[in-house]
Amino acid sequence: MDFDLPEGAAAVREGVRAIARKYDQAYWDRCDAEKRWPEEIWRELVAGGWHSLAIPEEYGGAGQGLLELAVALETLAAGGAGGAASFMYLLTPAFGGLTIARHGTGAQRRAFLPRIAAGELETCFAITEPDAGSNAIAITTQARRDGDHYVVSGQKIWISGVERADFLVLVTRTIPAAEARPRTNGFTVLLVDLKQALADGTLTYQPIPKLGTNTVASSMVFLDEVRVPAHHVLGTPDEGFAVLWDILNPERILAAASGVGFGELVLDTACDYARDRAPFGRPIGANQAVAFPLARIKAQVELARLMTYKAAWLWDAGRPCGSEANIAKLTAADAAWQAADRAFQTFGGMAYSLEYPIARMFRDARIAKNIPVAEELVLAHIAQHELGLPRSY
Repeated sequence: MDFDLPEGAAAVREGVRAIARKYDQAYWDRCDAEKRWPEEIWRELVAGGWHSLAIPEEYGGAGQGLLELAVALETLAAGGAGGAASFMYLLTPAFGGLTIARHGTGAQRRAFLPRIAAGELETCFAITEPDAGSNAIAITTQARRDGDHYVVSGQKIWISGVERADFLVLVTRTIPAAEARPRTNGFTVLLVDLKQALADGTLTYQPIPKLGTNTVASSMVFLDEVRVPAHHVLGTPDEGFAVLWDILNPERILAAASGVGFGELVLDTACDYARDRAPFGRPIGANQAVAFPLARIKAQVELARLMTYKAAWLWDAGRPCGSEANIAKLTAADAAWQAADRAFQTFGGMAYSLEYPIARMFRDARIAKNIPVAEELVLAHIAQHELGLPRSY
């Protein structure tokens, strides 16, 4: 058993860290306040190929895997981005590059991967619906076959990055849930040309005002007879659940990597303050009431990191990783939230001041306990599949 990072992953950490050092907390505060994509650092990541790590070399990528993507995301988050880092590695590197590399046809790989690697094409992902929520089985967005196309109608919610994406990785039903046997049958995953659908007037979106992670917008998306070429199906029609799991498990693993890096960033910020702040003649970090909770969070972050790396390694090896991905996401999200809450307490009243980044960190950390999957559903999965308890839903 070897706990050393592979040489490639270690190089990724150093490369992304060198870029992250150029951007201070004030930069991330500005991006959040202005509700804008961190274009400057994104361009640097693209120029260095740090966004296309999981794309095969023959298509212009680095030919690495999910572990390297997780390390890159963790490093960017820890280097100052915090929660903003997650979407930078989910939207195009994972939802687009990783998914097409594993499930795309030869033609799809040739059409999409070189453009993603060159930074010329960006993607986003849509599964969640207003009525279905976390119950993916119950989605109703319908794609019906019409000659050489599918025609799609329905609604999606909380779709991040649609305003800047070129293609949408869209999860649809080609067999209604009530007719599907088994229930996981009848899913079809499509690559939707967003610019064309917007120009045709068959797709519209409406941003949702939200509490945090404002470096990317999240929107309601409305699909009204969107036409998608049949050769833009990812995987096999009606059997898209296999593709879907290879989107959802990496999403959870990368969300966990974000939580690990975010927890590390917030913990470092709190400890810096605890070492310097001395209102009673000695640093507040010398008090066990301040130090011990921070030390406990350090232990939580390190444990979450181990499970995140294990889950990513399993996925890269083509082995089942559902439970590990869920556990990694659960523990990392909780570690990040506990770190943000404790940092708030460590800063005291000054945490409420926008002079410090704690308010942004506090807002951004909380949502990770709900997305990309609520912790209650993660716990239900663990209870059923790991503990053998009766199904609760």
